[in-house]
Amino acid sequence: MLSLCIYFHVHHPYRIKRYRVFDVGADHSYFNDGSSTDLNNARVLEKVAMKSYIPANKLLLHLLFKHPEFRFAFSFSGVLLSQLEEKFPDVLQSFKDLVNTGRVELLSDTYYHSLAFFHSVPEFERQVRQHRWLLERLFKQTPTVLRNTELSYNNALAKWAENNGFMGIMAEGWDPVLGWRSPNFVYKPKGCKEIRLLLKNYRLSDDIAFRFGQQSWAGWPLTAPKYVSWVNAHHGNGQTVNLFMDYETFGEHQWEDTGIFHFLAELPREFLKHPQNTFKTPTETICDYEPVGEIDMPQTVTWTDTERDLSAWTGNGIQQAALHELYALEQPVLATKDLKIIEDWRRLQTSDHFYYMCTKYFADGDVHKYFNPYDTPYDAYIAFMNVLYDLKLRVQNASSIGNVEVSAHEAPVSFVH
Repeated sequence: MLSLCIYFHVHHPYRIKRYRVFDVGADHSYFNDGSSTDLNNARVLEKVAMKSYIPANKLLLHLLFKHPEFRFAFSFSGVLLSQLEEKFPDVLQSFKDLVNTGRVELLSDTYYHSLAFFHSVPEFERQVRQHRWLLERLFKQTPTVLRNTELSYNNALAKWAENNGFMGIMAEGWDPVLGWRSPNFVYKPKGCKEIRLLLKNYRLSDDIAFRFGQQSWAGWPLTAPKYVSWVNAHHGNGQTVNLFMDYETFGEHQWEDTGIFHFLAELPREFLKHPQNTFKTPTETICDYEPVGEIDMPQTVTWTDTERDLSAWTGNGIQQAALHELYALEQPVLATKDLKIIEDWRRLQTSDHFYYMCTKYFADGDVHKYFNPYDTPYDAYIAFMNVLYDLKLRVQNASSIGNVEVSAHEAPVSFVH
């Protein structure tokens, strides 16, 4: 028996507009400039929905009815769902239609797509709870498997997840960690007893997510029969092939004219031709297979870049400064009990803001520029820090304890290079 365990990650941030020094103290609307540019979140989300979510949801619903064995999972960010609920309820309903089939699992995540676990565990816990409540309200489903932002994972996170009742957790099946072992088995995290670990098969996942439309790739063109033959090669040396990828792979990262939707349409039928093949959700995978060993990840591993660490968000001085100032506000922000201030502070935790500040590959132009509305990482930093300065002033004004001070070196920054 060999199963495919698929999850699609669906996320869209509230991007920060080009917030200038002159806006500080005068404009508390940080996340939408109302223009037709990539800083207009609703316009960008509408474009992604038309190219990706709507056609992909329609196709997946058809496949679920056509193939009773077919099933998969979604990982939604809370900020994506809140935008759909407010601006695009028809798109949200199309996701609900999929979940209502009873064969689509929803994964636990942080509401704000944040890396809070590595900066404030109490805030991380609040966001996980908020995300769970949202899934229960919108979809009437309670998640049992945790997928942290950017698939970031370490032993401490696994232990937290076990202590908080999760059945499973997910991570990147990264070669330097696995060594001779295969990602195609269920494992137990180091130091845990009950919780199970599912590892992404990054080669087979990335064949679809990143290489599908590359005509220079040796595997191009990638057809469903060819791909399934690669998956079937793991019969006898694997329990589950875990395919984890961004949902925007279908129609946005890989445009329709690459044939990506046709590939998806043919994949279940082709895979199910083998009598020993089946599809399983993450929870079914955890329940149906015994762990074959223990995986030790003391250092944080993510699914991003060649380093597979946190350096895409924390690798330079401006990112580190922004994160430090942001999380230093936690207690003063919460003490205000002002829901708008708290919401804005949490939206600022979304990992995309720090990804836009990444400089390590900026000169070459890479994935860091995808969906990035800023001309340079420094523009992203300037906008972020100006917003943070304004937020501090709001906290000062709202707080009865008056313990938030803005020092001279934290003055707002202008868009001057």
